[in-house]
Amino acid sequence: MAGTNGKQKTARDMVLSLGVIVLAGLVMWLFIPHDDGEPDLKRVDYSVELITARRAAPYPVAAPEGLSKDWKPTSVGYRGDDFDTWRLGYHAPDGEYVEIKQSTQKPSAFIDEASQGARRTETTEEIGGRTWARYTGGRYDALVLHDTDGTKGATTVVAGTGSFDQLKQMAAALKLA
Repeated sequence: MAGTNGKQKTARDMVLSLGVIVLAGLVMWLFIPHDDGEPDLKRVDYSVELITARRAAPYPVAAPEGLSKDWKPTSVGYRGDDFDTWRLGYHAPDGEYVEIKQSTQKPSAFIDEASQGARRTETTEEIGGRTWARYTGGRYDALVLHDTDGTKGATTVVAGTGSFDQLKQMAAALKLA
């Protein structure tokens, strides 16, 4: 009998210890924030980068004008050492991503990289007096303006997770300067 009582105390102590650990875990879980919503993306002011790119790039740099405030610019960059590549990314009103990229890199390589491997379709779009080729892919869809209409050797890509309507809206808003 003496051996049994000691085993019962040990089992009871283990159950009590487990209970304390579970209780401590619940308390910690309650006080840790659980925000499962989308992160608040900061709006970037790209005016300085745009002026710099327009001075440095050997082609007219594209940037949108007249988009609603629901379109939030979130990323920007110009790399003169990387085929004079201009990039401007937007968070669209419905939460999708749309970006403008321009470069003097070889068009096939640039389009593949900018569109995340999208493939050209037979469809073209007349947007703002320019003919854009439509590309579809697994991750991004894209509209591509090849070296025409005075782009001076640059290829322009409007790509992202947004719908083709959003891509067309962005392409229509682009002003080359």
